[in-house]
Amino acid sequence: MTGPTLEKPPVSPAERAAQRRQKRAIAYAEAASAGWKVWTAKIVMLGIIDALAVYAILVLVGQGQWLVPLIIGVVGVAINVVYLKPGLLPAKYLTPGLVFLFVFQIFVVLFSAYIAFTNYGTGHNSTKEDAVNALLLQSQTRVDNSPVYPVSVLERTGDFFLLATDPKTHQVYVGGKNRPLEKVEHPDMSGGTATGAPGYRTLNFNEIVQNQDAIAALSVPLTKDPNDGYLKTTDGTNAYVFLSNLKWDPQANTMTDTKTGTVYYDNGHGSFQAKDGQKLEVGWSVWVGFENFVRAFTDASIRGPFFAVLAWTIVFAFLSVATTFILGLFLAIVFNDPRMKSKRYYRIVMILPYAFPAFLSALVWAGLYNTDFGFINQVIFGGASIPWLTDPWLAKFAILFTNLWLGFPYMFLVCTGALQSLPEDVVEAGRMDGASVWQIFRHLKFPLLLVAVAPLLISSFAFNFNNFNLIYMLTGGGPAFPNASINVGATDLLISMVYKVAFVGSSRDYGLASAFSIIIFLLVAAISWVGFRQTKVLEELN
Repeated sequence: MTGPTLEKPPVSPAERAAQRRQKRAIAYAEAASAGWKVWTAKIVMLGIIDALAVYAILVLVGQGQWLVPLIIGVVGVAINVVYLKPGLLPAKYLTPGLVFLFVFQIFVVLFSAYIAFTNYGTGHNSTKEDAVNALLLQSQTRVDNSPVYPVSVLERTGDFFLLATDPKTHQVYVGGKNRPLEKVEHPDMSGGTATGAPGYRTLNFNEIVQNQDAIAALSVPLTKDPNDGYLKTTDGTNAYVFLSNLKWDPQANTMTDTKTGTVYYDNGHGSFQAKDGQKLEVGWSVWVGFENFVRAFTDASIRGPFFAVLAWTIVFAFLSVATTFILGLFLAIVFNDPRMKSKRYYRIVMILPYAFPAFLSALVWAGLYNTDFGFINQVIFGGASIPWLTDPWLAKFAILFTNLWLGFPYMFLVCTGALQSLPEDVVEAGRMDGASVWQIFRHLKFPLLLVAVAPLLISSFAFNFNNFNLIYMLTGGGPAFPNASINVGATDLLISMVYKVAFVGSSRDYGLASAFSIIIFLLVAAISWVGFRQTKVLEELN
């Protein structure tokens, strides 16, 4: 038995309207709260971006640069306009990606292209002013009977300074690297010697000992004219006057050796050079135009190794793609046959080399190829001493074989997927017309397969053209060419040669390396363009 049902009293139209107004008010309040949160987060993020942009502009302008600060300023204003102006929704989504694209891709390419037209490298990595200061500092000797300046070592914003007391006038001066001595007002004094200055922190004995190398290397110019000498200390207590054996004449644009009288002139290529051809070691970066490209093709000590490396790079890329594709296709056909049992387990085994990082596999293979202790020589060839990695031709064979082991699983997977996607009706029509298995593969399956895998073969060629990891980890580019003026070997690819020219050895030529990089880009672009044009012919098969 059920009790009576209680009915809700009817809601009047006025109450319904009041409820609707209350819901709208709550929705507006929530939207306003969320809007203020989004607006606040937007302002905070734009404030951080603007602060970083202003800081970068001030630092770069302080270094005498104008183009990059101008670009940063324009980009900063554009970002503020995009995110503060209502609308512009597509631009709001595209702006972060465009900024990162410019910073990490376009700027890097443009900067590398710029470096290719300069002599930037070892001994030529700064401005002429820095080169002059470095030359004067390198040839310093202590002045005989130099007055002893009592000094204290100061620190500010991570830089060291010398607080010196003139032994004759007892005036106090402070100076640092590339900052001549300046008179100090109201210094801290103790026993007639200055011990501190406003705005600086005085180092104690333990801090001086911990930083003794940096302090000993500190040379403080006495005046704005570097020919007047420098103040240096070895113990952080007393300093002496040092003069350079070279004298800089900014009017004549010459550097003169005061001991020998030899005059070095600006040769227009970023160096000081005497009439007999002798150059001072430290130079500066200058614009040289196409000189690096001309060197690459005309200098005999560079041209020969360059063309040898270029030929080997093309051969390596072609053979790597061909061998891995042939082996991968063969295995894909075998394991795609319906009569093959336990195919999934074999496929797992086939792709195992692809699962390991390539640079680790290259290191393992380098151990296997070891002449004295390697598995290949000791076990397979019964203790033979075969120089797999030191003979030029054997090293090239070892690289190709190792790359075959590393690369065929990828081609195996690609070809397996392409074969399984081929239309069965076309193959069945071939069988009904009486075509043999070979004829079906040659005239039907293989052309249709190439339609799918041709772009991947082109990308694989481009990858192997720049396969830096394998060369660097397996042979290091060796064995080296004996008569080359650059650091390059018989198994170097263009990309590893660029790396070694730019970063390996005591002499690093960034300008020449950048020129090689541009040549590599043009070669890969040309080969890829031709390859993709050929793929259009294959598309007609569809």
